[in-house]
Amino acid sequence: MASAIITDANAFLVALLLLSLSHIPFSSSTIQQDFVMCLVDNSDASFPMDSSFFTRDLNASSYKMALETSAQNLRYLMPSNPKPEFIFEPLYETHVQAAVACAKKLQLHLRLRSGGHDYEGLSYVSEMETAFVIVDLSKLRHINVDLESNTAWVHAGASIGEVYYRIQEKSKVHGFPAGLCTSLGIGGHIIGGAYGSMMRKFGLGADNVLDARIVDADGKILNRAAMGEDVFWAIRGGGGGSFGVILAWKIKLVPVPETVTVFTVTKTLEQDGTRILYKWQQVADKLDEDLFIRAIIQPASKTPKSKERTISVSYQGQFLGDANRLMQVMQRSFPQLGLMKKDCVETSWIKSLMYIAGFPSTAPPEALLDGKSLFKNYFKAKSDYVEEPIPIEGLEGLWKKLLEEDSPLTIWNPYGGMMAKIPETETPFPHRSGTLFKIQWLTLWQDGKASEAKHMDWMRDMYSYMEQYVSKSPRAAYVNYRDLDLGMNGKGSDAREWGNKYFKGNFERLVKIKAKFDPENFFRHEQSIPTGLE
Repeated sequence: MASAIITDANAFLVALLLLSLSHIPFSSSTIQQDFVMCLVDNSDASFPMDSSFFTRDLNASSYKMALETSAQNLRYLMPSNPKPEFIFEPLYETHVQAAVACAKKLQLHLRLRSGGHDYEGLSYVSEMETAFVIVDLSKLRHINVDLESNTAWVHAGASIGEVYYRIQEKSKVHGFPAGLCTSLGIGGHIIGGAYGSMMRKFGLGADNVLDARIVDADGKILNRAAMGEDVFWAIRGGGGGSFGVILAWKIKLVPVPETVTVFTVTKTLEQDGTRILYKWQQVADKLDEDLFIRAIIQPASKTPKSKERTISVSYQGQFLGDANRLMQVMQRSFPQLGLMKKDCVETSWIKSLMYIAGFPSTAPPEALLDGKSLFKNYFKAKSDYVEEPIPIEGLEGLWKKLLEEDSPLTIWNPYGGMMAKIPETETPFPHRSGTLFKIQWLTLWQDGKASEAKHMDWMRDMYSYMEQYVSKSPRAAYVNYRDLDLGMNGKGSDAREWGNKYFKGNFERLVKIKAKFDPENFFRHEQSIPTGLE
């Protein structure tokens, strides 16, 4: 690469950083010095060291903030967890190239982060390597929307909320079918599939990607033509951290109506909640493709002043149309819910997403630009796919399990529609035809290690109970809800087991592509695609 074009100020900062590092009496300073010098030699764009490079030795408070900013699971920020030697936040694509080239040259282990859920902390914790560094893409967030071609180029560090905002800034009748948690970085979101409230109409975010830019293990920037169709297939649902650094996606915009209707209807067990949920299971995947109704299930007080608990099921819906047509659909297909016109809120597409994401009704669309997640808890998550309705007795058993736990939450997202029409080999994401809905399981707590074992045991017990009611051979799971329990056999992680759960019959193809594209396994983590199978 060309030598860096460094301003006098930047050169001074580099020199100052290296001088400071030279006085640190342990070996990590050598790693940092070597990496900084290598970046300078290998980047053809200047970068301000004070805002791009965070080390716990020099700027502990900034390092802590950079490490924790997008981390949601506090379990992986405990003092006992391994921490990166430093965090590098590139400002340009060439910085990413240089970071990969330097990490490879210096034999440093990289962890890549672009703002996803990362339930198991794989982007900021490593149990595999004693020394590792983070390349955080949060400052690569340019978005270019082109209505003439119905496309947009979006950098990996942009949040999906930002992407939604920039689309609606130019058009009220264009959208993109991705996630409901608007703080997610779109780089990591799409590489695992990216489901959302319009997936029944348009499929996943990954189903609506036309091109991509990635950095491979040799530090080269490749587009779709250069990486080849196999790799382009693999990165649209094959999970993050296995094939390269996603720099940007070219996404296909989809049409949305000017009027979108949202609603929330909550039922408890005392309001015939069990039978209504049983009916939801039978119809949710068969409803009009414009309608998405998810079920959010958790314990609740029987009355505002009661300590006795029941189960609450909130049916949260988005309909691509007006309230009158929605009422017709509901009367025909799901009258048991008892949706009434007064429950319906007619709004714009962008405001409908904010409604589902939990923003106050008064919040303007500009609130999406903040991009910060308010969800920070100690938690454990798992996922399941359901192919046959869970019977009444199965639901009643689940209620008993949920009422045993302090703060459990489960969210059931309906499939069907376009999700059933796309072949499961079209992308690595295989959970298509035959899937009624996906379940996300969560348990949350606030006292850290003190009660972790108790809550982890409850989750595993509940998960074991549900085995009889969910998908089998394999018991499938969603790769963007990483679960390090999967495939553990007492001797380490069995890649074939967790790989089949996440990708089903697509796993072996992913392994072959990985072996050819990254044979040295440079991009790796605890559940990255391996280069071979035993």
